[in-house]
Parts: sequence; C-alpha cells; structure tokens
Amino acid sequence: MARQQAEDPSARERILLAAEHLFAETGFDATPTSRIAEVAGVPKGLVHYYFRRKRDLLTALVERLPDEHIEPAHVVVPGDIAESLRRLVAELDRRLATSRVLSHLLWREADTHRAVRDALQTRYEVLVKQVRTVILAAAGAGTLALADVDSASALLALAVSYRHSMARHTGESSADEMERELTFIAGALTSRANDSVPGGRLD
Repeated sequence: MARQQAEDPSARERILLAAEHLFAETGFDATPTSRIAEVAGVPKGLVHYYFRRKRDLLTALVERLPDEHIEPAHVVVPGDIAESLRRLVAELDRRLATSRVLSHLLWREADTHRAVRDALQTRYEVLVKQVRTVILAAAGAGTLALADVDSASALLALAVSYRHSMARHTGESSADEMERELTFIAGALTSRANDSVPGGRLD
C-alpha cells in the first residue's frame, strides 16, 4: 500500500499544494510536516519520501514559479520604449496571476532561507537582462548609452520584483504606480537619447 502511494504521481502534487497553502497561511516555521500530510491526505512518511527535509519543499515551490523568459519580439514596439516596457510588464503580470500566493510566500521566506533568497536573486538578474534587451530593441542600435540602459533596467526590475512580492496586497493603485514608473523611465531614456543626437532625433 505504501509503495502504491509513493508511486502515485498526484501525491507529490497534493503535498506541494498543501505546503503552498499552509506556508502562506501560517508561515514555513510554524507549519509541521504532519499538518502538510493531513491537508494533502497522505501519510506523514510520504512527505519525507518526496522531500527529505522540510526546506526541500521551499526549493520545489521555487521551481513552480512561472517562467519569466519572454521573447522580445512578442512585446517590442520599435521606436516606443514606453509601450514596449508596458507590454513586457503586462505579460509578466499575466504569468504572475497564476501564482500570486506562491510568489508572496517565497518573497516572505527569502529573509530566512538562503535557497529561496538565491533563487529569487537569480530570477531578478534574469529580469534585469530581459528589461535591458527590450529597451535596446525598442530604442534601436546605438541610440542609448549602455550605462543609462543598465541603470534603467535595474530600476524597473526592482519595481517589478517588489510589486510581485506584494501582489496579494495591492490592486489598481499598484498598477497605476507601475505605469508612472515605466513612463518615467522611458521618458528619461528618450530625453537623454534626444540630447545626445544632433537635431534631437532618434535614428
């Protein structure tokens, strides 16, 4: 019987869903594996069969976050940095919508669990590169100083990361704030590009 349960492909999924729900509700440290097993409807030993240590559940939950890689061609509007960034953020938000609780709890647990913190840092670095790629593709080759692009990319990535970490507790006000931030960033980049191009025009 135990062997059959261990081979049940849905058992691992139920355990992860239970852990996600309980960690979000009461926190990682306050959630015993026995409670996870109870909510998942499996023997406690099965939790340890799939996840030797409780913190392995956090590592597995990180892997369930949606992929943040977005092909630039799907969001870039040539010559329009603001609209390109707007489309990028909208797509990231759409993917986040499938894991708001998960994203929130992982950002919260990052303070005390290095594996989670490292994983989220890696995701942030990927996001910076993604924003950078979109800005450069929208602006066109040679129109922006790379130092400005790097600063803008880091700034917007921080804003998006923070917004996603607070997704459960924010609504329209967060969307309005993000719109202001990306409009400001795009405007600043465009202004600096115009200042550096004779006649004030982007190529």
